[in-house]
Amino acid sequence: MNLPPVFYENIIQAFGQAGKQFLTDLPKLLDEAAHRWKLVIGDPYLLSYNYVCSAQRVDGSTAVLKLGVPNPEFTSEINTLHLYSGKGACGLLEADPEAGMMLLECLNPGTMLARLEDDDQATSIAADVLCIVQRPAPEGRGFLSLHGWFDELKGLRSRFGGTTGPFPENTVNTVYGLLSDLFAEDTDQVLLHGDFHHFNILLSERGWLVIDPKGVVGPSGYEVGPFLTNPMGSMPSEEDAIKRTKRRISILAEHTGLQPQLMRDWAICHSLLSAWWDTAADGSGGEYSRVWTEIFLNTNV
Repeated sequence: MNLPPVFYENIIQAFGQAGKQFLTDLPKLLDEAAHRWKLVIGDPYLLSYNYVCSAQRVDGSTAVLKLGVPNPEFTSEINTLHLYSGKGACGLLEADPEAGMMLLECLNPGTMLARLEDDDQATSIAADVLCIVQRPAPEGRGFLSLHGWFDELKGLRSRFGGTTGPFPENTVNTVYGLLSDLFAEDTDQVLLHGDFHHFNILLSERGWLVIDPKGVVGPSGYEVGPFLTNPMGSMPSEEDAIKRTKRRISILAEHTGLQPQLMRDWAICHSLLSAWWDTAADGSGGEYSRVWTEIFLNTNV
């Protein structure tokens, strides 16, 4: 298969030997999905950590086939879409988490929220969608843990020999302090999308809907963190970034009832975690998110 080199790199880096096996088996997996769900397989979309392509069903309708290495995140996405039941989200048509397969509703026209030029309008739309999809945490297993995500920060100092490496010491200490309060025991736990931003909110015939939920259980305020740093691209000046952040938080607070300070604090923590995920052992990478961490620290709401 003529796949982008970066797709191979992503899969192998993320999943190791299981990723290599997935790439080897991919043609067979496509044939299996086509046979199981009576599909005509179409062209792939932009590929990152899953193989995603268009597919035509036996009734002539179009769907989206998603294949990935079976793992807790893939399973959590399936479970979350099942709970959403198409309300505010892309519909789940078929799924087999053990095989790493899901068949999804095709959203038309599929315009990303990132295409809207009016940022206030885009933020209002996102806030309304957020109110639809966020719900109390489900009982049982099968979902990711926000606390588990942030536990990964415990490895920061050990990676850099007891220092904070490319991360300012004061910033790291501030985040640790904020997390202690944000994860207070009496905080309500909800099912979060986990990657809620402009590229995962698409226009459809049923209105604006989310795609690609991570399905993470944690405090509700976290959800706006990824949104506030997006859409990723050229970095605005610090003055413009602060002004945009304050305006967005104001709109989100009006629509969702979340407290501005809470959203700002979660944005600080999320951006540091995002930077940590993108930082290599030599301290390179993650620069974009590190800049946003300092911007949020300098934002008064």
